[in-house]
Order: sequence, then C-alpha cells, then structure tokens
Amino acid sequence: MAEVHRSGCPINLSVEVLGDSWSLVVVRDIMFGSRRHYRQLLNESEEGIASNILSDRLKRLISNGLITKAQDPTHRQRQIYSLTEQSIQLVPVLVQLGSWGRRFLPASRELSIRAQVLEEGGPQLWEDFMQELRMLHLGAEPAEGAVSVMERLEQAYRDALAAPSG
Repeated sequence: MAEVHRSGCPINLSVEVLGDSWSLVVVRDIMFGSRRHYRQLLNESEEGIASNILSDRLKRLISNGLITKAQDPTHRQRQIYSLTEQSIQLVPVLVQLGSWGRRFLPASRELSIRAQVLEEGGPQLWEDFMQELRMLHLGAEPAEGAVSVMERLEQAYRDALAAPSG
C-alpha cells in the first residue's frame, strides 16, 4: 500500500519523515556520536530516549531509507546501524539547526561546540565531514590527505569540557 502524505510540498514531506521529537536526535547520535548499536543509542543519548520510542524511530528511519541495519561483524548478537547517503546529505541541515539553536536557545557551551566548529568551517568542512561519514558508513575510499573532521569535533568537545566555565 502506498504511503499517504498530507501534500506534495517538499517541506511537508520532510517534516513527515523527520519532524517528530526523536528522529533527528537518533540521526544526530549516529552521525556525531558514532553510536551505531541499539544499546549505545539507548544509554548514551543526552536526552534519555525510551526503549519503545527508540525501537519505533529506528524502524521508521530504516523504512524511510535514512539508516540501514546489518549484523555486526564483531558480535553475533548485535546489529549495527549505518547512515545512508540520504541521511549524510542532512549534514548541512543539521549544521544550520545547530547554529540556530546556539543563537536563539539556551544551549550549553560544551554541547554547542561541534555546531560552532562546523558553522565556522563552512561548506567545505561540511563536505569533508560528509565524505568521512561515507567512508565510515558506506565504505567509500578515503580522500588523499584527508584530515578527520570527527576527530576535530571530538577534540573541540573535550576542550570545551575541560575549559573553566565563564
């Protein structure tokens, strides 16, 4: 049976897929937190997602082509979730959401630092990050001389945690 949509408006269609309270948070955790297993997504999210909600969102994201699920080659009883190209293409959207949230909402300094680094790095850094995600999630070949954006973001986060508040 074909899925019924309220309209063919691209904003409406995007909101129907991503506009609930958790889908983008799950994508964020896979993308920026390298949380690729169910237990990591459940236990390591800042927001404390309930297990039934997480299960539902993972199923929805899979059915909408934003993530895939496969057997984890390192552990027979675990599944590994991977981003698809469709979700990797959300990087600029997530950067803009993070930038907006940093400006207009009471975001914490340490949880804002990744958004700040990406915003300041601009579209070239976003593309470098997207290429790194393609390597990790889609098996793409690394670009020659590529520097890890994920490592840069993680170091900025660690530095923000270590810095005195003020």
